[in-house]
Amino acid sequence: MAEAHRNDRRGILFAFASAVLFGVSTPLSKSLLGDVPPVLLAGLLYLGSGLGLGLFRLVRGRPASGAAEATLTRRDLPWLAAVVFCGGVAGPVLLLWGLARTSASAAALLLNLEGVLTALLAWFVFRENFDRRIALGMAAIVAGSALLSWGGTPEIGVPWGALAIAGACAAWALDNNLTRKISAADPVQIATIKGLAAGASNTTLALLLGVSLPAPVTLGLAGLLGLASYGFSLVFFILGLRHLGSARTGAYFSTAPFVGAATSIAVLGERPTLLFFAAAMLMGIGLWLHLTERHEHEHEHGYLEHDHRHEHDEHHQHEHPPGIDPRGPHSHPHAHLPMRHTHAHYPDIHHQHRHD
Repeated sequence: MAEAHRNDRRGILFAFASAVLFGVSTPLSKSLLGDVPPVLLAGLLYLGSGLGLGLFRLVRGRPASGAAEATLTRRDLPWLAAVVFCGGVAGPVLLLWGLARTSASAAALLLNLEGVLTALLAWFVFRENFDRRIALGMAAIVAGSALLSWGGTPEIGVPWGALAIAGACAAWALDNNLTRKISAADPVQIATIKGLAAGASNTTLALLLGVSLPAPVTLGLAGLLGLASYGFSLVFFILGLRHLGSARTGAYFSTAPFVGAATSIAVLGERPTLLFFAAAMLMGIGLWLHLTERHEHEHEHGYLEHDHRHEHDEHHQHEHPPGIDPRGPHSHPHAHLPMRHTHAHYPDIHHQHRHD
């Protein structure tokens, strides 16, 4: 089972890929803000994500029978609607409203609440397992992110602005945990729907506020940036959730501000500061604590029926319907019989048991 645990660690790579793609969007978005107001830019980035991924699905076509990701079902729709509302509508609106009433330094620090709230909701509301090592690692990563965004003494100003930004972080934290509920389904399908819904709502809001559309070239650049940093980043984030759970995926994703800062130094020629190196050290400690985690104990799997892309391993020993080739990755509705065993594991879609 050690091999199975090593294979499950691909979730770490997905989470890091998500953080890198989103992190580089910060300095790249700065070059577009001169031509596009923040409200409209948020809408265009989401639209680029949704339209680009939709086109990707059309070009990709339908894989061979049984090889596709599991599609969303009717019982997933309430979760999907909550994800779109919390992460695509409520979060951006609260953030933009709060940014208009809060200093930049305070906003940068407050945005670090997303990682904290994601972990707290995962641990204490959705009952995702954690230990002291994981909690300390999460604290170190968030501390590094907060230090990186420190801009001097924050001037909070009007408290309602700070509360609105905290509310945005809470909305995104809830979004992260709710997305885990549907992470077994096709991540491209989920990200496409979320991008189109969030992009349409934010763009409509901007147009209602009297904002004019930018030049076609700027529209295209914003769309491409959104496809990479919002679209494929979300696809990788969902795959991370599938393998790691909400808190651990959120911890790795919290390195995105460091990626953005490193990109600014490498691409925009900004000079690194002492805070940058201090943040790198804290994040390095936090990541080391997470990467060297080994959670292993005897646990019991109850009876479970679901559908997701999988390969045959100790957890997947079942019969196949006609037309499904079981020799490679495939998806179809299948059942897991009760079993008890011991191996290292993460709180993935198969390991959501309680801990004493």
